[in-house]
Amino acid sequence: MNDVTILLKTAKLIPVLTIEREDEAVPLAEALVAGGVNTLEVTLRTAAAKKALTLIRRYVPKAIVGLGTALTEEDLRQAKDLELPFAFSPGATVKLMEAAQRLGVPLIPGIATASELMLAMEHGINCFKLFPAEAVGGMSMLKSLHGPFPRAKFCPTGGITENSAPKYLALPNVLAVGGSWLILPGEVRSGSFAAITARAKATFAKLQ
Repeated sequence: MNDVTILLKTAKLIPVLTIEREDEAVPLAEALVAGGVNTLEVTLRTAAAKKALTLIRRYVPKAIVGLGTALTEEDLRQAKDLELPFAFSPGATVKLMEAAQRLGVPLIPGIATASELMLAMEHGINCFKLFPAEAVGGMSMLKSLHGPFPRAKFCPTGGITENSAPKYLALPNVLAVGGSWLILPGEVRSGSFAAITARAKATFAKLQ
């Protein structure tokens, strides 16, 4: 197994963090880590994202934080500059995968079809994000892909819930699941980080 495979298998659950304000980054990461969820994906969907990645790396040493929603080579350069251990992309373009190879960034590209999976495997990739998981067939899709692609491993994301996560993880080709259900925006805005810790603990316990 390579480093990314081990990282995903160890993590099991990777919450997707869309951080609106820089000052929310550290307490949110600390709340998740306190709940046993150490591997975090910070999406590049907000102006605060890059600073949030830097702050979490600096002040939450127990967090394993990676970049999400990588769409361009410049996004991957941010991952390289911050020495992040992984980057998620919602898709798998040739240009992005070649940039990841050139920069040495561990990219976990999103796929939704067998053809996209084959294209990514041609670039030496064997860990993928099935995205948007529920919309493209969810567990049925993963079961169908396992036969012709037994070496492909997945972190499905998109529409997964606390109740469905254990079912996904029971599949032989699923190493981890991604999702945003652990983090309610209202709790982040109000500073109710203890509630996030409690939810993280309860969810992670179901995955053991």
